[in-house]
Amino acid sequence: VAESSLLESLGNYDELSSHGEDIRFYLRDGFAGYSQELSVVTDQLDICASTNPSLQDRSAAQLFDAGLIVDTMMTGRRGESDSVTADGIPVKNFCYPIENASGETTGVLYVRADLSDVKALLAQSRLLFIQTTVIALLATVVIGFFLARSITAPINELTLTAKQVSQGDFSKPAPVRSNDEIGQLASMFNTMEEKLEASLAEISGEKNKLSTILQYMADGLIAVDLAGELIHANPAARKMLGVGESDLISDYTYESILGHLSPEMEFHRLLEGCREGGASATFAYGAITFAVRYDRFKDEEGQDVGIIIILQDITERQKLEDMQTDFVANVSHELKTPLTNIKSYTETLLDGAMEDPETCSKFLGIIDSEADRMNRLVRDLLQLSRLDHSQNRWNIKESNVIPLLEVCMTKMDMMAGQKHQQLNALFDRRSEIRVQIDRDRFEQVIINILSNAIKYTNEGGRIDVDAYAQSGQMKVIVQDTGIGIPAEQLPRIFERFYRVDKARSRAMGGTGLGLPISKQIVEELHGTIEADSVEGKGTKITITLPLAMRRGVPNIE
Repeated sequence: VAESSLLESLGNYDELSSHGEDIRFYLRDGFAGYSQELSVVTDQLDICASTNPSLQDRSAAQLFDAGLIVDTMMTGRRGESDSVTADGIPVKNFCYPIENASGETTGVLYVRADLSDVKALLAQSRLLFIQTTVIALLATVVIGFFLARSITAPINELTLTAKQVSQGDFSKPAPVRSNDEIGQLASMFNTMEEKLEASLAEISGEKNKLSTILQYMADGLIAVDLAGELIHANPAARKMLGVGESDLISDYTYESILGHLSPEMEFHRLLEGCREGGASATFAYGAITFAVRYDRFKDEEGQDVGIIIILQDITERQKLEDMQTDFVANVSHELKTPLTNIKSYTETLLDGAMEDPETCSKFLGIIDSEADRMNRLVRDLLQLSRLDHSQNRWNIKESNVIPLLEVCMTKMDMMAGQKHQQLNALFDRRSEIRVQIDRDRFEQVIINILSNAIKYTNEGGRIDVDAYAQSGQMKVIVQDTGIGIPAEQLPRIFERFYRVDKARSRAMGGTGLGLPISKQIVEELHGTIEADSVEGKGTKITITLPLAMRRGVPNIE
């Protein structure tokens, strides 16, 4: 505004140089306190007036921006530029054209503004801005650090907890330090951890139960995949199939441990056999009889993945079944034979043989003998039944076995004499060997053994009876010089109805129950009975019983 009014006033002069005094007066009065330096430059580039007295009457071309002045005079347009004075002061130059009433440019108004304060202010502002920026950056870093730490610390803790959980350590839950999203995440993770721990504990418990069942089950269990590769075999299966406990089951093939035992156990037959459901089979391998049950097992999606095989060693059960079958057959045979004889001779007598006293007497004797034979058989069967079901009444007392052996030998002496056999007592008749026994039952045992020895020893043979105490035990040994027992039949002589020579045994009146009864009586007395024999040379029966612990108590004979 000030420049505009000044330009308007200067435009009233046709020539600026001739009115220098008036212009200077005007500048001094009107712009004495003006912050900018005002100078009036004529068209001859002389400074005719200025608010800075030191510039008056000097050449503008030497002091000011001559190019700016010339350009303004020639174009008649306002111009500006930046420059530095001879004293090094930065200034802003403004150049305004002065036109008279005729529109001619008679000079310029040259305005210089000192930029030192502005530049100082700018420098100060720049420094302040830099300082503020640095402080803001530092504050941002610090705030960002703590903010990031407040975010990353819970995440790191959650990550560490997740790592511990992945290793099976559920002892340390993730800390919940806030109620924000991260805190909610930690809380949900702890809930998940608790449920996972409970699920794993349940799975582990079921696994331990299953492992314990498989470990101690008596039946063998084998798992095979559909390719015939072994997956698992429990200890019972390993024992049955001869696989060591420390051996890797993967080192074996199905065919090498099971498939070769029987054609029925070939893997392709198993696959075919359980196509519609579970199947079973029984086969013998050597002296062992196996019962097998097998079926396919599936995965979670219901797809077949392999076969589970249950293997049972039923050798003893099969043996018992065979013995039971033989027992029933033998009892039937033993009863049928005398019954048939009794029936036949009775019918003969009824048909008229009674008229002949001699024939009648002979037939009645045979009938009586057969009846006695049936009676002995029934009596022995009843005794075995009572022994099996612990129905016998025992009269256990501490007894000296020497007198009992003498009584038994006396009873059997006549039977031995009929075959001209020597029945010898090798024991010291004056000795005393005391044991806890039922005298009647133990006498039955000795009589049975002596009776067998006499029956199966040829005429003129020898039967020795010995008894002695050794290492807290009493041993009674009956040894004969009879026909002996073949080695392969020796383990079976204590089986019911088993006879080494069946025809000869029946002819001698034996039932095949004497030794089984003796064995059960001795075992009830907490002893053992054993047999040793050499075919053609004789048999030795050894009875072992524990000696009585002390004397001077009730029930002593």
